[in-house]
Amino acid sequence: MNYIFANWKMYLDFDETMILAHQIIPKVAALNNTTVAIFPNTLAISEMIKATQDTNIAIGAQTINWVEKGAYTGAVSAHLVKEIGCQYALVGHSERRYIFGETNEDIRKKIAACLDEGITPVLCVGETQEDKDNGKEEYRIKKQLKKALEGLEITKECIIAYEPVWAVGTGNECDPELAEEKSRMIRTEVAQYTKAPVRVLYGGSVDASNVVSYIVRSHIDGVLIGSASAKEKTCTNIINALTV
Repeated sequence: MNYIFANWKMYLDFDETMILAHQIIPKVAALNNTTVAIFPNTLAISEMIKATQDTNIAIGAQTINWVEKGAYTGAVSAHLVKEIGCQYALVGHSERRYIFGETNEDIRKKIAACLDEGITPVLCVGETQEDKDNGKEEYRIKKQLKKALEGLEITKECIIAYEPVWAVGTGNECDPELAEEKSRMIRTEVAQYTKAPVRVLYGGSVDASNVVSYIVRSHIDGVLIGSASAKEKTCTNIINALTV
């Protein structure tokens, strides 16, 4: 089983989101033995869930808050996105960590909230360029995993997205062998915290030219794709590459 997850970030407005969805839904149907999820902007989640009914596409939230309800202006809780039909939620994406200042403690709370609501969290981890330059890649990833997962009861699948920050949105590809090496390490590390099946995805400048080189690796279960998934042409090229 492969995992193809598409993070559309804030690239598209509502109308653009729905147009792209209707363009790619028939094409995604050609992906066999594949779990597909799209993470649209929050305003489009409800309509995306309606549009993907009776398809092989699940919908996820790009971020959630750990508090169920209350005086939290601007927040959207795991409870609320579960209520409208989200199956997944991204947690700990590098843009949330480094732009919005989310801490490891915040991320742990978000994962716990997802588990309480029956949402599968997709925990994003990865080293920065500074970590890489200082030989601290494994230290950073292991710390992120420990802070996020230790002590939590994860009984279903545990999905980790390895996204080296230096490769996210930069066009700097991570060598597939290095990505697999890190994925193997992540799998071993996560096994300390849960006996649930562990799925490791790779994310960071994934496109049609390299997606297969990641998917074929035995320790990489799928990909988390950013900007290349948010355009009809490049998304179609990725689907075509996966169906050859």
